Amino acid sequence: MTPTLPPVDAVLLLSFGGPEGPDDVMPFLENVTRGRGIPRERLEIVARQYMLFGGRSPINDECRRLKAALEGEFSTRGPSLPVYWGNRNWAPMLADTVVQMQRDGIRRAVAVATSAYSSYSACRQYLEDVERARAAAGPQAPVIEKLAPYWNEAGFLETMIENTRAAVAANAPAGVGDPDLRLVFTAHSLPAPMAAGCDYVAELEEASSIVAAGAAPNVPWDLVYQSRSGAPSQPWLAPDIGDHLHALHAGGVTRVVVVPIGFVADHMEVVFDLDTQARAVAESLGIAMTRAACVGAAPRFVAGLRDLVVTHIEGKRPPTLGSRGPRPWPCAPGCCPAR
Repeated sequence: MTPTLPPVDAVLLLSFGGPEGPDDVMPFLENVTRGRGIPRERLEIVARQYMLFGGRSPINDECRRLKAALEGEFSTRGPSLPVYWGNRNWAPMLADTVVQMQRDGIRRAVAVATSAYSSYSACRQYLEDVERARAAAGPQAPVIEKLAPYWNEAGFLETMIENTRAAVAANAPAGVGDPDLRLVFTAHSLPAPMAAGCDYVAELEEASSIVAAGAAPNVPWDLVYQSRSGAPSQPWLAPDIGDHLHALHAGGVTRVVVVPIGFVADHMEVVFDLDTQARAVAESLGIAMTRAACVGAAPRFVAGLRDLVVTHIEGKRPPTLGSRGPRPWPCAPGCCPAR
């Protein structure tokens, strides 16, 4: 007989985490790479990238804004639920947050991750993080149910359409009819074997198609990748955005709108890999580059997350845009492997 679950009495925001100042940078990077055998020299290179921004990643501030916006949404529209926040790699650490939830008497929570897609690092790893945190908290730890990936939720895609339309207007004087304009959708690259074990690429392709059709239906678009790491001999998803900008330049493209479709909020992969590195490549090639904003804590996106939580509580399947439909919940035991 299946035990009866207590009612949902909290929401948990799950995120990656990031350093808050220079002294945090190396310990944070050590947390991220623990057990992966990354050489110290490589960590020092990445640390210098953080130091360009005062040793502070924007992701924690983005999470603070999203948490506050979710609290306001639940307060205004209901149900009245507290919102907690726990990170994978930096304070507030998820294990500490789960202990605090237990102390506060929370018995069952719905978790929302700041990753919208399917893959090991974007979804299944958060499930593993939650289970480790619950095990560390002990037998009285709250039940925590993570929402399925929500990349095709209307609030996410409609906000990205608005942001992309604004970036096009800022970039192309001739508007969407400019023959020299290209949309370039970007997402974090993955090792090819990991990508082959999940729906990451198919989800990104459909999300990009929906946003392109809604924002600039007559403008050609491409899906590319960024922020790869690991040994050069290991195949990762490609093309890389830098290589793609060179290819576009060779084809006569002079205007590019970069759309970080794979990211919910600004963090180092956005502000350094796109706003700094990719922009430098574009400028060196004479390409006018504009970057569309991430959804962050946009009201339509926040309202959509609230609706996903309520739909989950009610045991219903959430409405989605596109053809793929909502991801099944709970996830299949073997989906999105780490291989």
